[in-house]
Amino acid sequence: MSHRHQHTLSQSTARSEDVDSAASTYVASAESSKFPSLDEARREAGPDGRRHYDDISDDGEDDLDLQELDPLVLHPNEQDEAPPPPQDAVAVKEKPVSWSQLPRKSQLTILTLARLSEPLAQTSLQSYVFYQLKSFKLPDGSSPSDETVARQAGMLAAAFTGAQFTTAMFWGRMADWERMGRKRVLLVGLIGVAIGSLGFGFSQTFLQAVVWRCVGGLLNGNIGVMRTMISEIIREKKYQSRAFLLLPMTFNAGVIVGPLMGGLLADPVGNYPGLFGPGSALGGEDGVYWLTRWPYALPNVVNACFLLVSALALVLGLQETHYALKDRPDYGLRLSRWVGSTIFRIKPKQDYLAVNKHDPSEAVDIERTAKTPKPAIRRQLPIRRIWTANVLCALLSHGLLAVHIGTFSNLWFVFLSTSRYDPSTSASHPTPRATDDPPNHYRPHLPFQFTGGLALPPPSIGTALAILGVIGLSLQLLLYPRLSFRLGTIRSLRYALCLFPISYALVPYLSIIPSTRPPPGPASGALVWIGITLILCVQVMGRTFALPANAILVNNSNPHPSVLGTFHGIAQSISAAMRTLGPAVAGWIYSIGLQKGIVGLAWWCMAGVAVVGAVAGRFVKDGDGHELWLEGEREELEEENDSART
Repeated sequence: MSHRHQHTLSQSTARSEDVDSAASTYVASAESSKFPSLDEARREAGPDGRRHYDDISDDGEDDLDLQELDPLVLHPNEQDEAPPPPQDAVAVKEKPVSWSQLPRKSQLTILTLARLSEPLAQTSLQSYVFYQLKSFKLPDGSSPSDETVARQAGMLAAAFTGAQFTTAMFWGRMADWERMGRKRVLLVGLIGVAIGSLGFGFSQTFLQAVVWRCVGGLLNGNIGVMRTMISEIIREKKYQSRAFLLLPMTFNAGVIVGPLMGGLLADPVGNYPGLFGPGSALGGEDGVYWLTRWPYALPNVVNACFLLVSALALVLGLQETHYALKDRPDYGLRLSRWVGSTIFRIKPKQDYLAVNKHDPSEAVDIERTAKTPKPAIRRQLPIRRIWTANVLCALLSHGLLAVHIGTFSNLWFVFLSTSRYDPSTSASHPTPRATDDPPNHYRPHLPFQFTGGLALPPPSIGTALAILGVIGLSLQLLLYPRLSFRLGTIRSLRYALCLFPISYALVPYLSIIPSTRPPPGPASGALVWIGITLILCVQVMGRTFALPANAILVNNSNPHPSVLGTFHGIAQSISAAMRTLGPAVAGWIYSIGLQKGIVGLAWWCMAGVAVVGAVAGRFVKDGDGHELWLEGEREELEEENDSART
């Protein structure tokens, strides 16, 4: 028997844990006919779980489990050469999957690039949005106070996520629709965010900024579709911890680059007068006109360009994963193959070929099967039937996680930008000078009654936000893979959820750490930055383990493969609703806290929400992605499997 066949035989019993691999993938095609679904394998496996059908090798190709092949399908001279499986094979413990073992890396790379472009656009504005809102004059011509800006920042964040909430389920349905598909929905989302970014950068009033943020949110349902595509590209659970880590890891990369880029490019005339100001080499006598009139447009123009490049890569390289659309002609892929072969003389790679009945990934199976059946279009589960107990628990935990993580992202840069409390100024003004001042005769009283932020400028805010990304990316690359492999998905989520209340409760105390510069100047010094780094370590540690584990559990709680895109759309709608409600309410509570002289009020409320989320996480279970079966579906699968074996 060939070495490849022996390798498959020896591993088939060793991977007893892989029987319950990601059943959220739903491919009703020739591939699913040759490879019975994971649920079919689960049904036929029996209590010892020794039968395996869907075994993906390290090079990404699909291998049949030779234990289940009809003897006539094997080569005649190899039938008697198969050795019996070792008795102790089940006891062999698998090693964590490495990045190099992930299948279909080219498709994951394109999804990663598309995902990176969005956090760049969303996080870059956090470095300067406080000051951009300050530049929007009130109807009376005055500048808004810190309290007003805090409320407006919450409303601005809520505008994007609120718009997402209204359309996320719609885009999920569009991704499941045979006339639209996953790829086209992603393309609309990238172009929509680019349009919203350009409009936001050229806004001159708060209302204009809100409108353009809504435009970007309405057209963007990408995160749910990306999770759907990853679950369809990566089908085994042993690869899921790595594959689903790509999205939060890419987000952290965007968190590093985005705030730094936003802080460096915001108000270039004011920050770099020698380059863009009056009398400069690029600005001429009066400076660069459009950068003078719209000082916060440049980072948004750069973001829009990156989004359009990502959209182009998606058109030319990404394959459709919808089971009913794999045979649909893709003119973008055809164009990329033509350009590569004609202009650059590059032979098209397998990963970039349109998936159809002549897919070369099936070459290994041609010698084992006589004929490939045509794709079968299966019925969809009605929406009213998806609300199982595990679905409700998973979505509740998902929503609570989204509300406090989304609120942290918004409230963090507001706190860093808030003016510091100056006792001398407060004593010399017996009455409040602005609505965000503490009450008359205010005296701080620890541990809860104190106020003020850190008053950091945009470049320092960008650095503080980039620290968050650096810590997250480092943990995801160095610690997460091995530790999550040992703990498992469920325990990774439950332990991580316990870290969030600690970090949120400690954030306000950064304002009372001794600084090398007195107020009202920005806080500075080693102690301040050590405190920022330690708190971010705790928060990012929780986020690093909670987000991918939560994504896997939500994906696996999907009750039927036919509604996978819709289900992720529902999950994104819930997430968007929570990320709309959280920043808006937190901004309002934060402004009340500034008035009362208790800057930690919003943070401690958020810590309470995180405690509730940790409790809810204990009720989530790991599903199989196919909890419900439609009438006659099992019989259809049995007929397909029987025809594939003959």
